[in-house]
Amino acid sequence: MNILAINVSLRPESPVKLFPIGLGFILTTLKKAGIEFDLIDIDIYRYTSEQIENLIQKRDYQVVCLGCIVTGYKTVKELTKLIRTYHPTCTIIAGNSVATSITETLLTKTEVNIAVMGEGDETIIELIRALETRKDLESVKGIAYLKNKAVTYTENRSLIKDISTLPFIDFSMFDIELYIENSKHHVCEPLPISRDEVRVLQVNTARGCVANCGFCYHVFKNAPYRHRSSESIISEIKFLIEKYSINYIQFWDELTFYSKKQTMELVRGILNNKLKFYWVAQCRANLFNEDKDIEIIELMKESGCLGMEYSLESADKDILKSMNKNISVEQFNKQTVLFQKAGITTWTSLVIGYPDETKETLKTTFDCCIQNNMYPSVGYLLPQPGSQMYEFALDHGYIDRKNEEDYFLNLGDRQDLRINMTKMSSDELQSEVKNHLIRCNEVLGIGLDVSKLIKTQYYRGKKEKN
Repeated sequence: MNILAINVSLRPESPVKLFPIGLGFILTTLKKAGIEFDLIDIDIYRYTSEQIENLIQKRDYQVVCLGCIVTGYKTVKELTKLIRTYHPTCTIIAGNSVATSITETLLTKTEVNIAVMGEGDETIIELIRALETRKDLESVKGIAYLKNKAVTYTENRSLIKDISTLPFIDFSMFDIELYIENSKHHVCEPLPISRDEVRVLQVNTARGCVANCGFCYHVFKNAPYRHRSSESIISEIKFLIEKYSINYIQFWDELTFYSKKQTMELVRGILNNKLKFYWVAQCRANLFNEDKDIEIIELMKESGCLGMEYSLESADKDILKSMNKNISVEQFNKQTVLFQKAGITTWTSLVIGYPDETKETLKTTFDCCIQNNMYPSVGYLLPQPGSQMYEFALDHGYIDRKNEEDYFLNLGDRQDLRINMTKMSSDELQSEVKNHLIRCNEVLGIGLDVSKLIKTQYYRGKKEKN
């Protein structure tokens, strides 16, 4: 059975090309199981439409696998239509949040045959084996498919309890040197070495998040937070250093550090193994808020930590409550003081446009960023299917419940205002944000092109795993 895997390109106009962690895990699992496949990596090569068409028809494929986040629905719809043109009887499988959050739309309005729900590492193997042997799909847990023109969901699959048991991603399946070369151009300053010397890869250490923010959706949204052991992470980093001469790691998670104990285990592991590399990661904005925590942070610095990302989203306490952030501005401020005191750069992100957003709340939020010497990653509230704010948008008529696909087809990055739920006009809201960004730019001396303040490479927050 000929199988094709595709790494789609959600932002073909963007210079950023980062390794597809989710697809990497899935393809590693397939390879370990002895299942052969071809790979078309559209994102790294940025193939033209004509090139994609030629590659798709190169062989007679019985199964095609792809996946992406929900904002890529339009891309998936167009690509699967093309696939169906050349492979009319093939089975098209989709995963990630485009499959999990809008399952029925995906299966009824695109050429996708099977949606892999949530965690796909075990599901994909069973599914491929079932297709090979023509076994009833009802026996495969964790999928949805059309049966008699109705969407059928199989039994839920149990989560992998210990994700440290998963094999390390086999980067050799991809043009890894091209990913390493490209990634170094998208790491943030300050850098302790010249950018030309940077060799960076992304490492996933956890699945899910301990928070349940109302604007957020990911495939592990309703699942318990799980993290790899420090031993597993250290082993992978050792391998990457030896195999690819990596000297910079981006911990690529919704949440890397959830507790001080877990943080110390990894930091001690790096130091005890005398590993020399630089790294950045993510934590909650209230993880370190005691004076004595400076000792932990200084050890993080000693182990190679250059920067830490944690989200403020808003400095208005009422909006924070609406977001279900479970942090306070005071905690955010305290943690920032500790990190900056230890010489670790801090980054944060904002979600602009909650219903109770005003000119005053915007000023409060940007004032907080300036006071903390942090140029924020700014994005507008983008209601994602499966999130609390998506249901709010449906209930209040911002999204037409009868024509949800129209909304999905126009989803994009959060830097563009798609829906305005505030009492300000869209022009007024965007003008206020731009003016505050100009103010941040001037006060903090970032030196960015004002015309590109929103779509800047300083955008770091809300990483969406492709």
